[in-house]
Amino acid sequence: MAKYLVTGAAGFIGARVAEMLLASGHTVIGVDNMNDAYDVRLKQWRLARLQPNPGFHFERLDISRREDVERISALEAGEHAPLEAVINLAARAGVRQSVLDPWVYFDTNLTGTLNLLELCRRQGVPKFILASTSSIYGDGAPLPTPETASSDRPLQPYAASKKGAEALCHSYHYLYDIDVTVFRYFTVYGPAGRPDMSMFRFTKWINEGLPLHLNGDGEQSRGFTYVDDIARGTILGLQPLGYEIINLGGHESVKINDLIHMLEDQIGKKALIEHHPPVAADMLASWADVQKARRLLGWEPQVALKQGVAHLVEWYAQERDWASQIAT
Repeated sequence: MAKYLVTGAAGFIGARVAEMLLASGHTVIGVDNMNDAYDVRLKQWRLARLQPNPGFHFERLDISRREDVERISALEAGEHAPLEAVINLAARAGVRQSVLDPWVYFDTNLTGTLNLLELCRRQGVPKFILASTSSIYGDGAPLPTPETASSDRPLQPYAASKKGAEALCHSYHYLYDIDVTVFRYFTVYGPAGRPDMSMFRFTKWINEGLPLHLNGDGEQSRGFTYVDDIARGTILGLQPLGYEIINLGGHESVKINDLIHMLEDQIGKKALIEHHPPVAADMLASWADVQKARRLLGWEPQVALKQGVAHLVEWYAQERDWASQIAT
């Protein structure tokens, strides 16, 4: 069994990746700074599911701080088994918020990635996985979008920070032969997801009889993929691949209006829709071409959109006492 460092271990995708690795008998060092980019109760709920596992060790630290990453090096020096890989899922995410505070996005997404690549170089860690984003493709990408589509003109600081992180990863692969897999995730959803994402927001607003704030006419589309499928694909990326950029997710594209109708059916309530102007930072459509993931990883999504939405609605009902208090 192997030992892995998972950053963003209390995050939406990071917690699920850590959970799956632990279930397979691996050891996981999880790190997270537990920041308040969104309500920390979600991170605490995810972390509480991991901490009883004897193979899980948690450190609260910030990957953008070199001295914090040095603590990982010191911790690693005291262990007998070396790290097999660093899975960097720590990030400041969200296109709209990055317009308001671009500095924190570059601190975490770019400087944090650099600090972790340096850790791999110093410690001889052979594998690095980076969480990137479909937002990197900007506007006007072909649908479904292949990895060969242009990513040279990101529309927001968030996407720009991830583009820079991808370039850093390539330089460390070239200079130090670190095996790197970059995953460009497309619109991930599921239980305990990020509250700034439409799935969580819509689920809460419909359940609580609150206005559902819809930017644009609702005819924009997204390719949604359930978090378990994303986590499985990420773990498959631990195999040696050289340097690869791989789309993951977005296999079921749906218009936002149709998604709202699906949630209404699952919840049993009608949405109180309030229309607002489109947001310039938002893409009109995202839909991944995942042929490369199939070819290199043997990855296939297993959870259909309707099934995944049902899981999310069920989770919200179970955790409603506190989940209903989460700001969206």
